[in-house]
Amino acid sequence: MRPSFFLPQPRQMRRVDGARRPVPGLGLVLPQGITHRVADLAPGGTIAMHRSNSVDYNILISGRLVLILDDDVRTEIRAGDVVVQRGTLHGWHNPSATEWARWAAVLIDAEPVQVNGVDLEEVWKS
Repeated sequence: MRPSFFLPQPRQMRRVDGARRPVPGLGLVLPQGITHRVADLAPGGTIAMHRSNSVDYNILISGRLVLILDDDVRTEIRAGDVVVQRGTLHGWHNPSATEWARWAAVLIDAEPVQVNGVDLEEVWKS
């Protein structure tokens, strides 16, 4: 059985940067799978508003973060806090001027959330 992902051939190895190689179907969440990340956000840093088709478990390891929702509701979380969400349009901000924030995120692939019978699309705003 042939793998469903691209494997470089030996003649390509010198020209291909594995970190930049596209993986078909891979976005924020592994399709029909579970994605785990540990992320760091610099002091004063912000992550753009986004939504994924997943159930997200975000566990703040150190520092502080502000969860920003699409209606501009803001909730500050501290180390040890857990945020669970599904289908919410949200962003993150590190309110500290000096301390980095670190959190672990576990994203479980899920069907899109529906509102009035319409699927909410994945979003990444810049």
